[in-house]
Amino acid sequence: MKKDQRIKLKPGYILRKIANSDIVIPVGNNIASFNGLITLNETAAFLFKLISEGATVAELIEALTKKYNIDPDLAGDDVDDFVSQLEKADMLMICED
Repeated sequence: MKKDQRIKLKPGYILRKIANSDIVIPVGNNIASFNGLITLNETAAFLFKLISEGATVAELIEALTKKYNIDPDLAGDDVDDFVSQLEKADMLMICED
């Protein structure tokens, strides 16, 4: 995925904190097609919130670098991995601005 391409979560997924865990829950039509829940760590929950509002990969890397004071290359690897997982789960869409 291009770093300047704006991505967003497809409708039908919400993030909730349940018993001190960040959980992605399918809602609406996604309940039948998505089997289960996703538990996110703190970093993934941070990225999930940003993606739900719409963000580019470059913006996600910059935000992760600033929040956790980590190397941009490490942040890039983490973002690429998380975005790839969301793509495989068919949870992302490309924003047409």
